[in-house]
Amino acid sequence: MAAKKILMLVGDYVEDYEVMVPFQALQMVGHTVHAVCPGKGAGQSVRTAIHDFEGDQTYSEKPGHNFALNFDFAKVRAEDYDALVIPGGRAPEYLRLNEEVLALVKAIDQAGKPIAAVCHGAQLLAAAGVLEGRECSAYPACAPEVRLAGGTYVEIEVTQAHVQGNLATAPAWPAHPAWLAAFLGLLGTSITL
Repeated sequence: MAAKKILMLVGDYVEDYEVMVPFQALQMVGHTVHAVCPGKGAGQSVRTAIHDFEGDQTYSEKPGHNFALNFDFAKVRAEDYDALVIPGGRAPEYLRLNEEVLALVKAIDQAGKPIAAVCHGAQLLAAAGVLEGRECSAYPACAPEVRLAGGTYVEIEVTQAHVQGNLATAPAWPAHPAWLAAFLGLLGTSITL
Protein backbone atom coordinates (compact mmCIF):
# COMPACT_ATOMS: atom_id res chain seq x y z
CA MET A 1 0.00 0.00 0.00
CA ALA A 2 1.33 3.42 -0.93
CA ALA A 3 0.97 5.99 1.83
CA LYS A 4 -1.25 8.91 0.82
CA LYS A 5 -1.08 12.60 1.69
CA ILE A 6 -4.51 13.71 2.88
CA LEU A 7 -5.84 17.22 3.47
CA MET A 8 -8.33 17.71 6.32
CA LEU A 9 -10.28 20.99 6.35
CA VAL A 10 -11.31 22.02 9.87
CA GLY A 11 -12.44 25.10 11.75
CA ASP A 12 -13.67 26.17 15.14
CA TYR A 13 -16.47 23.99 16.47
CA VAL A 14 -15.72 21.10 14.17
CA GLU A 15 -17.39 17.99 15.63
CA ASP A 16 -14.96 16.42 18.10
CA TYR A 17 -15.25 12.76 17.04
CA GLU A 18 -15.47 13.66 13.36
CA VAL A 19 -12.07 15.33 13.44
CA MET A 20 -10.22 13.31 16.09
CA VAL A 21 -11.11 9.79 14.97
CA PRO A 22 -10.32 10.14 11.22
CA PHE A 23 -7.19 12.18 11.95
CA GLN A 24 -5.79 9.46 14.19
CA ALA A 25 -7.10 6.45 12.26
CA LEU A 26 -5.73 7.60 8.91
CA GLN A 27 -2.31 8.20 10.44
CA MET A 28 -2.47 4.85 12.22
CA VAL A 29 -2.64 3.02 8.89
CA GLY A 30 0.33 4.97 7.51
CA HIS A 31 -1.15 8.00 5.75
CA THR A 32 -0.02 11.60 6.28
CA VAL A 33 -2.84 13.95 7.30
CA HIS A 34 -2.50 17.74 7.21
CA ALA A 35 -5.20 19.31 9.38
CA VAL A 36 -5.60 22.95 8.42
CA CYS A 37 -7.86 25.92 9.14
CA PRO A 38 -8.00 29.24 7.26
CA GLY A 39 -6.19 31.99 9.12
CA LYS A 40 -4.33 29.54 11.37
CA GLY A 41 -1.06 27.66 11.25
CA ALA A 42 0.64 24.57 12.59
CA GLY A 43 0.67 24.49 16.37
CA GLN A 44 -2.48 26.55 16.73
CA SER A 45 -5.76 24.86 17.55
CA VAL A 46 -9.46 24.93 16.85
CA ARG A 47 -12.18 24.30 19.40
CA THR A 48 -14.37 21.28 18.91
CA ALA A 49 -17.97 20.53 19.81
CA ILE A 50 -19.39 17.20 20.90
CA HIS A 51 -22.67 16.41 19.17
CA ASP A 52 -24.73 13.63 20.65
CA PHE A 53 -28.06 11.98 19.99
CA GLU A 54 -29.98 11.98 23.26
CA GLY A 55 -33.60 11.65 22.17
CA ASP A 56 -34.21 15.29 21.29
CA GLN A 57 -35.45 16.44 17.90
CA THR A 58 -31.86 17.26 16.91
CA TYR A 59 -28.41 16.61 18.33
CA SER A 60 -27.20 18.23 21.53
CA GLU A 61 -23.96 20.20 21.61
CA LYS A 62 -21.33 20.36 24.33
CA PRO A 63 -17.79 21.78 24.45
CA GLY A 64 -15.17 19.36 23.17
CA HIS A 65 -11.39 19.32 23.12
CA ASN A 66 -8.99 21.71 21.51
CA PHE A 67 -7.70 20.11 18.30
CA ALA A 68 -4.13 21.01 17.30
CA LEU A 69 -3.49 21.87 13.67
CA ASN A 70 -0.36 20.39 12.15
CA PHE A 71 0.07 22.39 8.94
CA ASP A 72 -0.33 25.98 7.73
CA PHE A 73 -3.42 26.69 5.64
CA ALA A 74 -1.44 29.32 3.70
CA LYS A 75 0.92 26.59 2.40
CA VAL A 76 -1.81 24.26 1.10
CA ARG A 77 -1.95 23.52 -2.63
CA ALA A 78 -4.56 21.08 -3.92
CA GLU A 79 -2.10 19.37 -6.25
CA ASP A 80 0.04 18.33 -3.27
CA TYR A 81 -2.68 16.04 -1.87
CA ASP A 82 -4.08 12.64 -2.79
CA ALA A 83 -7.41 13.06 -0.99
CA LEU A 84 -9.59 15.30 1.17
CA VAL A 85 -11.47 14.80 4.46
CA ILE A 86 -14.23 17.18 5.54
CA PRO A 87 -15.45 16.62 9.11
CA GLY A 88 -18.81 18.03 10.19
CA GLY A 89 -19.93 20.07 13.12
CA ARG A 90 -20.45 23.80 12.87
CA ALA A 91 -17.15 24.54 11.09
CA PRO A 92 -18.43 23.86 7.53
CA GLU A 93 -21.14 26.48 8.10
CA TYR A 94 -18.56 29.29 8.05
CA LEU A 95 -15.76 27.60 6.09
CA ARG A 96 -18.08 27.56 3.06
CA LEU A 97 -17.84 31.36 3.02
CA ASN A 98 -14.10 31.18 2.30
CA GLU A 99 -13.32 31.24 -1.44
CA GLU A 100 -9.92 29.59 -0.92
CA VAL A 101 -11.55 26.66 0.85
CA LEU A 102 -14.12 26.28 -1.92
CA ALA A 103 -11.38 26.42 -4.57
CA LEU A 104 -9.51 23.60 -2.79
CA VAL A 105 -12.62 21.41 -2.65
CA LYS A 106 -13.35 22.07 -6.35
CA ALA A 107 -9.77 21.37 -7.45
CA ILE A 108 -9.52 18.11 -5.51
CA ASP A 109 -12.88 16.96 -6.84
CA GLN A 110 -12.10 17.96 -10.44
CA ALA A 111 -8.90 15.90 -10.20
CA GLY A 112 -11.05 12.89 -9.25
CA LYS A 113 -9.28 12.45 -5.92
CA PRO A 114 -11.12 10.70 -3.06
CA ILE A 115 -13.20 12.95 -0.80
CA ALA A 116 -14.68 11.87 2.53
CA ALA A 117 -17.34 14.13 4.04
CA VAL A 118 -19.38 13.40 7.13
CA CYS A 119 -22.39 15.11 8.70
CA HIS A 120 -22.36 18.85 7.92
CA GLY A 121 -19.29 18.39 5.70
CA ALA A 122 -21.79 18.25 2.83
CA GLN A 123 -22.26 22.00 3.30
CA LEU A 124 -18.77 22.51 1.83
CA LEU A 125 -19.47 20.14 -1.05
CA ALA A 126 -22.71 21.99 -1.83
CA ALA A 127 -21.13 25.44 -1.61
CA ALA A 128 -18.22 24.34 -3.80
CA GLY A 129 -20.70 23.26 -6.48
CA VAL A 130 -19.48 19.66 -6.73
CA LEU A 131 -22.78 17.86 -6.02
CA GLU A 132 -24.61 18.50 -9.29
CA GLY A 133 -26.01 15.17 -10.48
CA ARG A 134 -24.36 13.22 -7.66
CA GLU A 135 -25.50 11.27 -4.62
CA CYS A 136 -24.50 12.38 -1.14
CA SER A 137 -25.38 11.40 2.39
CA ALA A 138 -25.14 13.90 5.24
CA TYR A 139 -26.79 14.84 8.49
CA PRO A 140 -30.52 15.02 7.60
CA ALA A 141 -30.64 18.78 8.29
CA CYS A 142 -28.25 19.21 5.33
CA ALA A 143 -30.55 17.39 2.88
CA PRO A 144 -32.06 20.65 1.55
CA GLU A 145 -28.59 22.01 0.76
CA VAL A 146 -27.60 18.82 -1.05
CA ARG A 147 -30.77 19.04 -3.14
CA LEU A 148 -30.43 22.79 -3.80
CA ALA A 149 -26.88 22.13 -5.05
CA GLY A 150 -28.31 19.71 -7.63
CA GLY A 151 -27.40 16.56 -5.74
CA THR A 152 -29.48 13.62 -4.61
CA TYR A 153 -29.64 13.31 -0.85
CA VAL A 154 -29.22 9.67 0.19
CA GLU A 155 -31.06 8.84 3.41
CA ILE A 156 -29.31 6.00 5.22
CA GLU A 157 -28.96 4.77 8.79
CA VAL A 158 -26.68 6.84 11.01
CA THR A 159 -24.22 3.91 11.09
CA GLN A 160 -23.95 3.58 7.30
CA ALA A 161 -21.87 5.25 4.60
CA HIS A 162 -22.57 5.94 0.95
CA VAL A 163 -20.05 5.85 -1.89
CA GLN A 164 -20.48 7.25 -5.37
CA GLY A 165 -17.47 7.79 -7.58
CA ASN A 166 -14.81 9.59 -5.55
CA LEU A 167 -17.20 10.59 -2.72
CA ALA A 168 -17.57 8.71 0.56
CA THR A 169 -20.25 10.36 2.69
CA ALA A 170 -22.07 9.57 5.92
CA PRO A 171 -24.71 11.11 8.22
CA ALA A 172 -22.66 11.43 11.43
CA TRP A 173 -19.88 10.00 13.60
CA PRO A 174 -21.68 6.72 14.45
CA ALA A 175 -20.87 5.78 10.82
CA HIS A 176 -17.09 5.98 11.35
CA PRO A 177 -16.45 2.23 10.86
CA ALA A 178 -18.35 2.15 7.56
CA TRP A 179 -17.33 5.64 6.39
CA LEU A 180 -13.62 5.25 7.10
CA ALA A 181 -13.61 1.76 5.54
CA ALA A 182 -15.24 3.20 2.41
CA PHE A 183 -12.71 6.04 2.27
CA LEU A 184 -9.81 3.63 2.73
CA GLY A 185 -11.22 1.66 -0.19
CA LEU A 186 -11.22 4.78 -2.36
CA LEU A 187 -7.62 5.43 -1.29
CA GLY A 188 -6.62 1.89 -2.28
CA THR A 189 -5.59 1.13 1.29
CA SER A 190 -5.64 -2.52 2.23
CA ILE A 191 -5.29 -3.74 5.78
CA THR A 192 -4.30 -7.32 6.41
CA LEU A 193 -4.52 -9.02 9.77
